[in-house]
Amino acid sequence: MHRAQLCGACDRARLGSEPRAAVLFQKPTDAIQNVAVGEVADHPYPSLTKNYHHEVELVAALKSGGTNIPAEKALDHVYGYALGLDMTRRDLQNGMAAEKKPWEIGKSFDHAAVLGPIHPASKTGHFEKGAISLAINGTVKQSSDLSKMIWSVAEQIAKLSEAFELKAGDIIYSGTPENVGPVVKGDVLLCKLEGLPDMSIKIV
Repeated sequence: MHRAQLCGACDRARLGSEPRAAVLFQKPTDAIQNVAVGEVADHPYPSLTKNYHHEVELVAALKSGGTNIPAEKALDHVYGYALGLDMTRRDLQNGMAAEKKPWEIGKSFDHAAVLGPIHPASKTGHFEKGAISLAINGTVKQSSDLSKMIWSVAEQIAKLSEAFELKAGDIIYSGTPENVGPVVKGDVLLCKLEGLPDMSIKIV
């Protein structure tokens, strides 16, 4: 992996309106927790938080990159896709945001970027629509469709390439649907995306 790029507030229903600009941020690659197909991976509840949130997302992995990539050519740079979780120490994020300070401490920490296996786009196709959901202990908490994303994966790649030189090995978490919420120790999270294998973790 080269870098983990993320796009925040990318779902219309979650945001409630169309934003004027994408919220772009990064997580260190050593924050990635890989989860195998069929595994229920132990996910440590992190320090410093009492309000730990789930955010299920489609993740795109790049095979090449560049700068100022046109959206119509952006998918040529995608190797494949995976399910991911952008785990968030929401109380720390909100506290820093309230003080108008960078909220990296709420987003960037050990195991903060959960990642399922990457499947080649040559087999899955590119994802412009498809049901995506997250359940906790069997109860669905997030449920939406990729067609509701404000910016498609191609548009996100284009926007990111205006700010950074994208490279092979970059992975892009493409934003989460509405109804993000808290998890506690003992919770089992099951993530689903139409066209990809399920991904599951247990908060320990």
